[in-house]
Amino acid sequence: MISNIQPNISDAEWEIMRVAWTNQKVTSKQITAIVKEKMNWKQATIKTLIGRLVDKGMLQTEALGNKYLYSPLITEEESLKSKTNDFFDHVCNRKVGLTIANLISEATLSHADVQMLEELLKGKRNEAVDVVSCDCIPGQCDCQNHQH
Repeated sequence: MISNIQPNISDAEWEIMRVAWTNQKVTSKQITAIVKEKMNWKQATIKTLIGRLVDKGMLQTEALGNKYLYSPLITEEESLKSKTNDFFDHVCNRKVGLTIANLISEATLSHADVQMLEELLKGKRNEAVDVVSCDCIPGQCDCQNHQH
């Protein structure tokens, strides 16, 4: 359940989680081998990051002989949704559309991605409002009704 996702993970921890999401069950040795291709981290650093993710409840451990298997306790989709919601909690409601437009303009998308977005926007048209209300406190954004 997404509302229970609270751990804030660092960019470095996110790299470890990507390996766990892709492989589902993985040893620290496997994580190290994969992450070393992208990052120039020592094995001790990677083990520290794994330990933090276990402490945060993002990874679970399973003893397998003299090694441990790590598996994600949350899906990548749930994590991305939580991170996205957290991001939009920090943006004025009136700027969400522009922010999404900026994200789309910067992204490399396939034809299938563009079609999916077009269909989503067609559905959103039925829910659209004339003006999005601002939910910021006075002085927190530049909406006309909040200017002093």
